[in-house]
Amino acid sequence: MSIFLELFLTFLSIGAFTFGGGYAMLPLIQNAVLEKGWLTEEAIVNFIAVSESTPGPFAINIATYVGMETGRAAGDMGLFGGILGAACATLGVVVPSFVVILIVARIYKQFQESKIVKGCMNGLRPTVIGLIAGAVLTIGQTVFFPDGFAFASLDFYNMAISLVICLIGIFLIFKKKVHPIILVLVSAALGIAAGYAGKLF
Repeated sequence: MSIFLELFLTFLSIGAFTFGGGYAMLPLIQNAVLEKGWLTEEAIVNFIAVSESTPGPFAINIATYVGMETGRAAGDMGLFGGILGAACATLGVVVPSFVVILIVARIYKQFQESKIVKGCMNGLRPTVIGLIAGAVLTIGQTVFFPDGFAFASLDFYNMAISLVICLIGIFLIFKKKVHPIILVLVSAALGIAAGYAGKLF
């Protein structure tokens, strides 16, 4: 199977079985790309940051980046996706939701009071929260414990700074209602400044 068909089918299955938006896709994307050796875990975290910082839906952004960089980030140019890989992954992740929304738009009014439909939605909500929480834990482990959890190798200074920044971000979003775009731009600027200063953590 060519890498392009495999990218399309992989993201088609991810798009078909993900409920709750792009963040709920993260565990499925991580499992798929790591299992197939397309990307490294560090590359996935970097792509998440880039996908979150660029315009457009998160799911489409990350599918495009994964398709584009497949193989290169993992050091295997035989699996390199490039522009065609990006197009295949993006098309794959979009097709299921496009088809489902077309169907739902036509029949939802007829079934919105159905006990089956309501029960299905009530059952999906906690599952979506669990998927997002799982993605947060996985990404957190990659960011804070990239080499695995070992007490002797912990960098408490950088960990403390990261946690403080996370808490400040949460506070500003939920309490002060600061727009997330402002936080993304400010954090990117601070990261660039810290990188030039040689203190990037």
